[in-house]
Amino acid sequence: MADIKTRDTVKGTIKTLDKAAVAGQKMKQAYIATKDKAERTVNANENTAEEYAADQVEAGMDDISHKAVYVLDRAGRKGVRDTKENLQTAKESVQHFKQQRAERAMNVQKTQHRASAVRNGTTSVPTTQTQTSSAIRTLEKPEKMVKQSVTSAGKKNIKIAGKETAKTTQRAVKTAEHTAKTSIKTSRQAAKTAQKTAQTTAKASKKAAKAAKEAAKQTAQATKTAVKAVVSTVKAIIAGTKALVSAIAAGGWIAVVIVLVVVLLGSAVAMFGGGSDSNTYTAVSAEVQAYEPVIQKYAKQYGIPEYVELIKAVMMQESGGRGLDPMQAAEGSFNKKYPHEPNGIKDPEYSIECGVQELKAALTSAEVKSPIDMENIKLALQGYNFGNGYISWARSKYGGYSYANAVEFSTQQAQRLGWSSYGDTQYPAHVLRYYPYGRAFTSGSNQAIVEVALTQLGNEGGQPYWSWYGFQSREEWCACFVSWCADQCGYIESGLIPKFAGCVNGANWFKSHNQWHDRNYEPKAGDIIFFDWGGDGITDHVGIVEKCENGTVYTVEGNSGDACKQRTYAVGSSSIYGYGIPAY
Repeated sequence: MADIKTRDTVKGTIKTLDKAAVAGQKMKQAYIATKDKAERTVNANENTAEEYAADQVEAGMDDISHKAVYVLDRAGRKGVRDTKENLQTAKESVQHFKQQRAERAMNVQKTQHRASAVRNGTTSVPTTQTQTSSAIRTLEKPEKMVKQSVTSAGKKNIKIAGKETAKTTQRAVKTAEHTAKTSIKTSRQAAKTAQKTAQTTAKASKKAAKAAKEAAKQTAQATKTAVKAVVSTVKAIIAGTKALVSAIAAGGWIAVVIVLVVVLLGSAVAMFGGGSDSNTYTAVSAEVQAYEPVIQKYAKQYGIPEYVELIKAVMMQESGGRGLDPMQAAEGSFNKKYPHEPNGIKDPEYSIECGVQELKAALTSAEVKSPIDMENIKLALQGYNFGNGYISWARSKYGGYSYANAVEFSTQQAQRLGWSSYGDTQYPAHVLRYYPYGRAFTSGSNQAIVEVALTQLGNEGGQPYWSWYGFQSREEWCACFVSWCADQCGYIESGLIPKFAGCVNGANWFKSHNQWHDRNYEPKAGDIIFFDWGGDGITDHVGIVEKCENGTVYTVEGNSGDACKQRTYAVGSSSIYGYGIPAY
């Protein structure tokens, strides 16, 4: 019998695999045609959401095509491998069958010999020819079965490979559709996001326009303020003129000359004081101005007509012209009619009469020579607040007034009386802002904050600075210290120095007011020095400049090792971040 044929089966499998590959190629070509058609129908604008989606689909389909070919190739290889294994098994079965067939043929021959012997009468075996033919046919059946088995196995493997390839292709197409849908969805989402961004930008533009409108409004307000300043200046000139008339009425050419100089210089400073609010005369209130006739009356009566403007400044600081005791003179030695307690006087005119006498006594004790004798006027004013005992104490111990000795005297009196505080240690500065001639002759106003800082040397822990600022427990307190010193001088109230607890905020305030210099600047007393320990362009520490001499900057700093200390640095040191320059 002929051998079983296997070559055609293998060829059939390979042909099937070729068809599967061709199917994958056709699928890719169909995709390309579809893509080209889609590209012709979309908008020609570049960088649209649809083009982005198409690019994503193309990338996905290319990837899918490669995967499909890979899957088809892999399935085909598996089919060939399985077919070869089946053929090998079949070949082994055929060999085994041939061996069995040879053995059985020999048995048949033996059977035939026996049958012949029976026919010839040589044996008695009852085997018939029919039985022999049946045995031979039985032996031939396994060969046919093997052929059918091998053929069926090959067809089955090819069928399985084809089905697997079809399934893989279907999955690839579904994946491509899903990718396309996802890409389009993503593109729509991107378009929505872009629309929201545009809306946000429009809102921001509206806010910017609103801010610009607000800035314009503030500018208009600033213009109004400037106009008010001019009006105040005119009032100062008028007041000076009135003082001149009063001096002439009082008699004496010396008084006339003094008041004339005061009027000219005071008015010039009010107009041209350097462009700073701190150098602009601050007019007294309408309530104080209304008392001017009464003030002139008692100033002339007690021999100090040239000091009407100073009396008005004292009243402005004491009460703003409000209440029944506008000069706050109830506790003074000249009150003979009312209780010696705060607001004890119930007659405004009597309060003015007592107050004028108190101020005259202080001017006399301080040996004030004229309305422009500012150093002795400071001594007299502090005596008006503390009592004349301070004037004699300051003269004998220090030769005159200083903020430092005012603090010392206040502390001593508070301890002696068991009070938490005593008087206003910044009383002269507080009064002189309302005195039209004070700014022209008050030199070294930047020194006050230095004197305050020096009185705090040795303080450890930062109390009362951080608690004054409003913190409930200890904080890093270098900025609180600077703010506290500025407040003691009235500089926060007048807007010369901001109240700040963070170094960055303090530096930004000076920068925004165009009052800033870098580390190479040679500072003066009272400047605010900021430090950058890490060299990262961010300020970490702040202090007060005491002085600058021979290329060395001397400072007073709070929270330097958790204490108030004096330090020194070279001008331009890398540790220095820059300087805030208050407009003293």
